[in-house]
Amino acid sequence: MRFFLDISYDGTDYSGWQRQPKDKSVQETIEKALSTIYQRPVDIVGAGRTDAGVHAHQMIAHVDLPDDTDVKLLTGKLNMLLPGDIAVNNMVHVRDDAHARFDAILRRYRYYVSVSKNPFEKKYCMRMFSMPDVELMNKAAGVLLNVSDFTSFAKLHTDTKTNICHVSVAQWNVLPDGRLEFVIEADRFLRNMVRAIVGTLLQLGRGKIDMERFVQIIECKDRCSAGDSVPAAGLFLDRVEYPDSVYEV
Repeated sequence: MRFFLDISYDGTDYSGWQRQPKDKSVQETIEKALSTIYQRPVDIVGAGRTDAGVHAHQMIAHVDLPDDTDVKLLTGKLNMLLPGDIAVNNMVHVRDDAHARFDAILRRYRYYVSVSKNPFEKKYCMRMFSMPDVELMNKAAGVLLNVSDFTSFAKLHTDTKTNICHVSVAQWNVLPDGRLEFVIEADRFLRNMVRAIVGTLLQLGRGKIDMERFVQIIECKDRCSAGDSVPAAGLFLDRVEYPDSVYEV
């Protein structure tokens, strides 16, 4: 039987989601826990791959397990074996051909920026020293809804076959505690895409570039023209959505 695992993690001490030859990853840590329980190798497949230091409120992974799996019991065992910075929130039975990565229809990321010093936020926020122009950044974020080719915000020299993505939400919010939150939803994301977009929007918000230049950056399809990627610590994979058909077992 195939199951979806709903997972949360603090990515601070990991090389990212995806299994690495030498470095500790979230995927490998969960696979080791499952393999300990079943006394055999158990592989999982995630909805995507978050980079080193990136966190997840929700990552979905699929795994094939015996037909008599007790979901509640297994979830409890996993959470006892996993370190404190990884949690399995839920397990759901799905179709045998359901795929955590290829069946996802929407992914949401959130990026957090703080303009005040807080020692308890440094792992989860980018620190800035003054408030950028949020209204202007939201005007620019709206442009992204009409963009399909995100080459200017894509990591160079990857094996990605296309840089086409469809963004449905992109906006900045000022939270009650004064932090800034950038929310972006799309059908898919390229490696480093969100951090490059945020870095470029913050350049605009700080007056380093204007709207005309922001549009030019998108149109030139050149990663070197966009802003620097912001630090990984402020980025969270927030939600992954699937069509109802994957749950029709």
